[in-house]
Amino acid sequence: MKTISQQHFEGERPLFEQHHLRLEQITIGDGESAIKECSDIVAVDSHFWGKYPFWHVHGFKIERCQFDAGARSALWYSDNLTMTDTRIDAPKMFREMHDLTLENVVINDADETFWRCSRIRAKNLELHDGTYPFMFCDDVVIDGLKSDSKYVFQYCKNVELHHADIVTKDSFWECENVTIYDSHLDGEYLAWHSKNVRLVNCHLGGEQLLCYADHLVLENCTFDAACDRLFEYSDVEADIRGHVTDIKNPTTGHIVADSIGSITIDENIKQPANCIIETRK
Repeated sequence: MKTISQQHFEGERPLFEQHHLRLEQITIGDGESAIKECSDIVAVDSHFWGKYPFWHVHGFKIERCQFDAGARSALWYSDNLTMTDTRIDAPKMFREMHDLTLENVVINDADETFWRCSRIRAKNLELHDGTYPFMFCDDVVIDGLKSDSKYVFQYCKNVELHHADIVTKDSFWECENVTIYDSHLDGEYLAWHSKNVRLVNCHLGGEQLLCYADHLVLENCTFDAACDRLFEYSDVEADIRGHVTDIKNPTTGHIVADSIGSITIDENIKQPANCIIETRK
């Protein structure tokens, strides 16, 4: 493998169609598509601020690197990436990609990040600011996610999260096959119009959570006192620990909690309208 060390590149496609290349302490400055149509690339301790540096790259590693705000849309149409100990300040990262492994990655502008990606494995991932990360993703497993971005995980399939701390709204909309363990989810309109969502040992905050859901399961979960209008028009099996403030018009299933504040079952409930709601004996 050829090594390039401590060099600066800029302009249009300076490293176009390179293969089996190690980049150490390089900088990518003004310009576009620095590392395009490449394969078997390793970038270590390097700094990127030009646009679109990694497009159509197949098989690459990025270690201890930094992407400045100017390096927008840096990783598209690529696959088999391993990224570790990296800071990203640019938006619109990771588009139309598959087979991604990330660890200790901080994304400070998560706007439109991870769109139409599949087979993502991540550990200790942070997302800040921006909207709609993980749109249309499939086969995602993350252990240790911290996110304050808006509208995370919409139209996703086959997602598994562990130890997540997500503060947002409109998250997990129209998702399918999602399991979340040991996590804190805070925001309005969680998992509306979803299918096969399972929450285990989670604490939830926000308003109008978990409505219009099909095959929704909660195991050993807790709610903030301000949570209201829960489970409207949902098919739900819920084991709630502690108090739940307000439940409204669940369609079917079984809800049990240690204590329940108000229950609204009115003329707007949808059939079969046979959900059992009870306090734990």
